[in-house]
Amino acid sequence: MNIPPHQEPLVINSLGQPLSFGVPNWKQPPMPAREPMNGRFTVLEPLDPARHAESLFAANALEKDGRMWTYLPYGPFHNFESYREWMETVYQGADPLFFAIIDKQAQRAVGVAAYMRMANGSIEVGHLAYSPLLQRTPVATEAMYLMMEHAFALGYRRYEWKCHSLNAPSRAAALRLGFSFEGIFRQHTVVKGHNRDTAWFSIIDQEWPRIQQGFLRWLDAGNFDEKGHQRQRLGELLVD
Repeated sequence: MNIPPHQEPLVINSLGQPLSFGVPNWKQPPMPAREPMNGRFTVLEPLDPARHAESLFAANALEKDGRMWTYLPYGPFHNFESYREWMETVYQGADPLFFAIIDKQAQRAVGVAAYMRMANGSIEVGHLAYSPLLQRTPVATEAMYLMMEHAFALGYRRYEWKCHSLNAPSRAAALRLGFSFEGIFRQHTVVKGHNRDTAWFSIIDQEWPRIQQGFLRWLDAGNFDEKGHQRQRLGELLVD
């Protein structure tokens, strides 16, 4: 049997069966609070239609073809009223727990992300809706770091990223951010009338200290030149 290193059996029970390592005194971590997460480039604020809907709708509307919504179960939204109506149905929920991603320099909301499926020590990041103002920016990277950091600080053992298996940009983003690819769940669900095979990625708590140090080196002010361009790519800093 080919067993991943972190699952190698450490105990043989009285029946001669292998068991993985023990997790003594483990308890389910608390749910993330509806509180801001503050960074250098961004602050994540609990989603609030009164504060964020107008800014987010305007930022999303900059993408004329609506491709940011293709793999999400909702959208595109062709008018502000329908977008605000969607936001009103989700923003008070605890799971998923939605946040607006704020660009500190521009002082406006430019994207959305959420914690979801919080159970058994696992937590997922999802509902990623990145407007053109957020895509491929340090704000986007730091937002993902802040959500990871908070989840592991709360005591979660596993941080998940799932996406449509055909969503190449999302799969590339997961790998860039330090996630490990775990496989494809075939015919996982149906989205907008089409089959969805789902690609699964994760970071586990044993990996987090190394990944966290890579993020901190990337986010350091010295890693950016006077024009705000990165000197080293994140992927280079996440390598052992």
